[in-house]
Amino acid sequence: MNQLSLGDTFITFLAVVGPPKVLLSFATLAQSRSARELRTLALVSSAGAALVGLLADFAAPALFGLFHISTPALEIAGGVIFFVYAVGLVLGVHFGGAPRTAGTGLADGVRDLLLPYVVSPLAMTAVLLEAVEKNGWSWRATVGGAYLAVIAVDLLSVLLLARLLRFSEHITIELLARLLGLLLAAVGVDLVLDGLETLGVHLLPRDY
Repeated sequence: MNQLSLGDTFITFLAVVGPPKVLLSFATLAQSRSARELRTLALVSSAGAALVGLLADFAAPALFGLFHISTPALEIAGGVIFFVYAVGLVLGVHFGGAPRTAGTGLADGVRDLLLPYVVSPLAMTAVLLEAVEKNGWSWRATVGGAYLAVIAVDLLSVLLLARLLRFSEHITIELLARLLGLLLAAVGVDLVLDGLETLGVHLLPRDY
């Protein structure tokens, strides 16, 4: 994740917390909410995601120093957490919230979106790693700007497709969740391999 430009950083965040992943999460919640409630949930959760991302971005150097975290350690930890979440998607196990039938209020929706969207493990890992690629506030402002741009794209996607999401078939959502879980599990494994490679452990030829 050695992106050194606004465009490359934007693409990185788009891959880890972009519309395909976010729309899937919202589609599940849309089954028990009106289009208006879903729009409110999208606004609140997007604001939360933006706030958490910016805090992680600008606090990254201090966090690395305070907890004595190395880049490889963060890559491995983030990859493992993301892999566990992805396996949950494949098996139909939902982490990070109460059962889907527990409630339909705003707080219930935000809670269900905490892990996949607001504090997405891979997104936070990407933010922290990108933030420490270069020194200086200008670079961290660039990373923050790219992250906010992706959150804005996510929000726009949900707002435009809110009504359509309400009528998505449950079986379709589950099938897409399993497919996405498989792809995200591979991303998690790759992140762990990146961390190990940084430590000098070469398990596989990296010709791609």
